[in-house]
Amino acid sequence: MPDKIFLDTNIIIYSYSQDEPDKQQQAIKCLQSGQPWISTQVINETVNTLRRKFSLDFTQISAVINELTQQLQVATVSVKTIQSAIAISDKYQFSYFDSLIIASSLEVGCNLLYTEDLNDGQKIDYRLTICNPFLK
Repeated sequence: MPDKIFLDTNIIIYSYSQDEPDKQQQAIKCLQSGQPWISTQVINETVNTLRRKFSLDFTQISAVINELTQQLQVATVSVKTIQSAIAISDKYQFSYFDSLIIASSLEVGCNLLYTEDLNDGQKIDYRLTICNPFLK
């Protein structure tokens, strides 16, 4: 069975953006590796970024979200996830929103988190490894 991987919002955005072709290619590889997961937080941040930075209309954004939710597993952020994120933020001194991504990753049993926002190679609770795919 393939590894469960979690994709941060920046990986999703780079997979759609043609501004940086090398990062786009790496992001697409991440989407195609393992058993990919995102969370409702990632969906919300993606909607916001596509609207704000790329000026997509809501029909286009809806199409992107439909595509993502058909290709990827989606973890729902719950009160339990929020409580876990608070504990992670306190323990590791990450921002709350980065901690929420980590909490979602751990909750669904992912062992790899693709993001450019955290320390490449860092292990969280001996179960989750942070990987910045753009450094390799």
